[in-house]
Amino acid sequence: MELLPAQQIKFERMLEALREGYALYGFTPLDTPVIEAAEVLLTKGGGETEKQVYRITKGDSELALRFDLTVPLAKYVALNYGQLTFPFRRFQIGKVYRGERAQRGRFREFYQADIDVIGDGTLGILNDAEIPGIIYHVFRSLGLQDFVIRINNRKIFGGLFEAFGLRDKTMQIINAVDKIEKIGRESTVGILVDELAIPKTDAERIIDLLTCSQRGESPITALAAYQGKNALLDEGIEELFTVARYMEEFGVPDTHFTVDLTIARGLDYYTGTVYETIIPKHPEIGSICSGGRYDNLAEYYTDKKLPGVGISIGVTRLFYVLEEQGYLNDALLAAPADVLVLPMTDDFGPSVAFATALRSVGLRTQVYGEDKKFKAKMAYANKLNIPYVVFLGEDEIAQNKVTVKDMLTGEQETVTAREAADRIGAGIASRRAERPIKQEG
Repeated sequence: MELLPAQQIKFERMLEALREGYALYGFTPLDTPVIEAAEVLLTKGGGETEKQVYRITKGDSELALRFDLTVPLAKYVALNYGQLTFPFRRFQIGKVYRGERAQRGRFREFYQADIDVIGDGTLGILNDAEIPGIIYHVFRSLGLQDFVIRINNRKIFGGLFEAFGLRDKTMQIINAVDKIEKIGRESTVGILVDELAIPKTDAERIIDLLTCSQRGESPITALAAYQGKNALLDEGIEELFTVARYMEEFGVPDTHFTVDLTIARGLDYYTGTVYETIIPKHPEIGSICSGGRYDNLAEYYTDKKLPGVGISIGVTRLFYVLEEQGYLNDALLAAPADVLVLPMTDDFGPSVAFATALRSVGLRTQVYGEDKKFKAKMAYANKLNIPYVVFLGEDEIAQNKVTVKDMLTGEQETVTAREAADRIGAGIASRRAERPIKQEG
């Protein structure tokens, strides 16, 4: 995704908000290599992942570009186990590469923003409840209002299907349930009956339970009827109840999360809590943030058990769809500078000195040194949407003052250099308070 300068600044503001949000919860930043030995990235081998990996041959070395941020994290934790403090909390925002067909909103090179908490041997369920709190905070800090975090627990699937005598078909049923939003209840029941040879009455009971929230029924109440039938199911129900119970304390109002028993996250990677975040007004967008609990992060790199929980935001795709839906905030300060200083004399010295003074108080400042007419200089400021223009002509220099023009209001005033810095600083502070996304909740 290549962006024009103003849009690139909006994208960078999103990345900045995510970094600040993750750091607020005590996560440490991490950067892992983009290029790895192919054998490191493809520990499992085969499957769709291997088909999408970009490979590089250099001499006798078989290298590959990372396709996510989780596999490099696993290698990193295994390699540095003795130097890390657990639970290890990291965030990483970086590019990943997948050799899939580029299409609308999908890119071969894109940014992901991940957080993970890794335990040493065990990891408390409170971490699972904190993750939605972090999701809620970072999306609100971006300015997104209308979103819902959907939670479930994969152990409920395993225990429920085991209770129905379908343990050997667990992953096949999960894969079918994972498509229910796209194909509907009847088609999903049909897959269970026709392809998996599950009795129709059992298939309907399973699907009716998993879709109870879509009929306005409480999943908590529906699941209570199944407690005591299977140990794994009981464990999953207890974990789900615990996560739901603590979410309000983590700052997530009930308007922004729901227990949805159809959330499966088709990968067999997840073993407990799972999350998906959607924008209800735009279901066609799909999940904008997903993740969950996994039993052993680094099982292919070490014999130590390292359970974890985490989420990933596909930032590039999120930015693309938000722009497409008109959710990007046009009032966001997206100029490359806060101030443009226009020297109006042949001596640039006073203008350069004033620009240096503005930068010293944190104002991004350009000095326009091109030999152009005044109209062209102002057109430059307008095209870049620079909020303030400062003129230094002979009269201003003689009075030891500057003339400041607010490009938004058109107001213009001659003041001292200190007054100019204060006024510009106050105006820029209010404009910087704008968030990247403008959306009513």
